[in-house]
Amino acid sequence: MTKEELYGLSFQLILHSGNARSLAMEAIYAAKDKNFDEANEKLNESEKELNEAHQFQTQLIQAEAGGESFDIPIILVHAQDHLMTAMTLKDLARELVEIRQEMNN
Repeated sequence: MTKEELYGLSFQLILHSGNARSLAMEAIYAAKDKNFDEANEKLNESEKELNEAHQFQTQLIQAEAGGESFDIPIILVHAQDHLMTAMTLKDLARELVEIRQEMNN
């Protein structure tokens, strides 16, 4: 895999992770406004974005498992940070939405 391909994958990870993070925050805000249908829709959209990001991450893992070696650019490390943060926030958002929904009932 070329350096340009690594950069391309890194930017895709950042894009989809950023989208997932934003959608998770929107879910929290929707739940705060007691709009639980919208909150759950945002969480589902966030999950789809994380799945997209995960597919790009899987490409890297499979390439390395197949014998490719990489000089890891800092942007890829940054992209991985974005992915992990977005995953954590989405999980936390789901819990917060559920708690708010339970409190509302």
